[in-house]
Amino acid sequence: MAIKTLTDEQVQTWSREQKDRWWLENVYRGDMAQLTIRSAITGFLLGGVLSATNLYIGAKTGWTLGVGLTSVILAFAAFRLMSALGSRDMTILENNASQSIATAAGYMTGPLISGIAAYMMVKNQIMPWWQMMLFNVVLSILGVLVAFPMKRRFINDEQAPFPEGQACGVVLDTLYTSSAKVGIFKAKALVLAGVIAGFLKFLTGESYQTLIQDKWLRLTNVTWMSEHLDAWYYKLVEAGKAPLPAIAGIDIRKLGLSPTLDLAMFGAGGLLNIKYAINMMVGLFIGWCIMGPVAIVNGWVQKKSVVLTADAAFGRTDVLNGWLLWPGVAMLVCASMAAFFAKPQVIISAFSGVFGKKKEGQDTLGHIEVPLWVSWVGVPIVGAIAVWMAHDWFGVNWFLGALSIPLILLLTLIAVNATAMTSITPTGSLSKITQFTFGALDPKHPQTNLMTALMTTEVASNSANLLMDIKPGYMLGGKPRHQAWGHCIGIIAGAIASTPLFFILFLNGHKDNPFTTPNPELANASVEKVLLAKPDEFSFIGAVQWKGISEFIQGLTGGGGLTSIIHPSALWAMGIFAVLGIAFELVRVFTKNKSPISPVAIGLGLVLPADSTFWMFLGSLFFWVMGSMYKARKESLGNQLWVQTHEPICAGLIAGAALIGIGDILISVFLL
Repeated sequence: MAIKTLTDEQVQTWSREQKDRWWLENVYRGDMAQLTIRSAITGFLLGGVLSATNLYIGAKTGWTLGVGLTSVILAFAAFRLMSALGSRDMTILENNASQSIATAAGYMTGPLISGIAAYMMVKNQIMPWWQMMLFNVVLSILGVLVAFPMKRRFINDEQAPFPEGQACGVVLDTLYTSSAKVGIFKAKALVLAGVIAGFLKFLTGESYQTLIQDKWLRLTNVTWMSEHLDAWYYKLVEAGKAPLPAIAGIDIRKLGLSPTLDLAMFGAGGLLNIKYAINMMVGLFIGWCIMGPVAIVNGWVQKKSVVLTADAAFGRTDVLNGWLLWPGVAMLVCASMAAFFAKPQVIISAFSGVFGKKKEGQDTLGHIEVPLWVSWVGVPIVGAIAVWMAHDWFGVNWFLGALSIPLILLLTLIAVNATAMTSITPTGSLSKITQFTFGALDPKHPQTNLMTALMTTEVASNSANLLMDIKPGYMLGGKPRHQAWGHCIGIIAGAIASTPLFFILFLNGHKDNPFTTPNPELANASVEKVLLAKPDEFSFIGAVQWKGISEFIQGLTGGGGLTSIIHPSALWAMGIFAVLGIAFELVRVFTKNKSPISPVAIGLGLVLPADSTFWMFLGSLFFWVMGSMYKARKESLGNQLWVQTHEPICAGLIAGAALIGIGDILISVFLL
């Protein structure tokens, strides 16, 4: 059944009251079951699991993935299975409520892998888990309160597309108005992909195999399949039967150029445009095959004040933090800012509906909308709580904390406007604006720029994501109040699932970690060292970027200058890559994305682990090739599998590998 929508002329000429009345009469589904106990529980459980996968992927790549479509398909399949056993089937609005809850939970991992991790690295102290969780929840609730006055403008009045949310609504409508076989096929593909990825991760899991072979079967020797695909070759090297692969005399393994089996990154790459994947590979080649080795050979990279040489003991992280991070971050930040400010209409249009708004009539949807007084009262109260937390827990000046609130409102308006048009929330650019602004106001206290940036970014992101979730509900005739409550349930689910998991996965053994036993070998280890204990697996590149910008601000204002923290050659590289980032991004913007060069993708290739970039490229290439082969063959199995079921397969690969990978770490922590 086609979803009813207004024509472009009606959107332009009708008042909001007319649009609301039309929606109420033609789309609204009245009292159809929506936020029920079972939809809330389903969304809560799915959100907890999917937030775990987002935390895993985010620590590897610095990204958080949307989980709306995944949760839609899983909830649909689960309740179809339960209905076959006698349970009443889930309504389309119940499924939408579940996906809204799960999506909100999934996005709760963003602060953990960025600002919070960076703060702990800079301060070299672990934030108490309850502070981490409460601060995250308070900022997310503030995002909900800020979003709802904007909902009436962007969704009800302007009928903004919110493309990802719109796609979710279309998928839901398809699942419930066409043959159930469509949804079941997608669910089977997702589960099968997850099983395959999970099984391979299980075979390479040292902890799984140790538990089974040593603890359970009492075998003398424990063996497992190596994740390193080139392990066989290095056995030949050790036997003197093959040459050692090196660049400028440097063992390529020290540069992270050793491919592992990583289907999670393969799946993530499958969701990536092939052009960006190619650009990331270009960044990998420039950074890790040329610039990194050149920096080492010339003595530009230091580790604890010791200049690295080709035969020294070091790893990829030492090269990254010691030199390559700086040009990479310069390109990422400058390109992102150029893209942001090159489209002034995005900023201008964000405010066009705020000032000079035409007078509306009665509130037609007042009985089902979230009352505006909730936001007018809630924003000052919850905002004040956030400012108090920032001051009392993290040492942010009262005045600067309070100053962040109006900046939050302005940046959220811009973020929502960008998300409404493109589904891309420019949180990276917005966080940098805050970091540089508050860094200039209080340069001697890094916690100020880090935590105020976290506040603005989290609220803006949560507001934009909430409206993205509300879009399919609006399309399908759901109650806005129920989706608001659902989003809040998701916030709680994500916080409960991701906070302790963050400590267990990434801070295992630290003396201040309340969830794990202290490891004597880590007694004097810094928080950064513990977080980056497995740099080729969990790069925390988002947090490293935030930390790098904070250190850059301190270097600009410190007595020793930038050269006290950065080698002069890295400063030159920063300047060159900043200019290139701005130039290439402006070309991309003004050619309407026709330019083959993406400086943001190149910058990511410079800073991400080479192995992650390589597998993302393979995933993108595979699905691009299969899509090209089967796109025109509408009735073929290949089209159904690789085109129509593309996203569920990728989601299954990510979830399967991530969940089994998390299980391997949990076994290592608690059972071995």
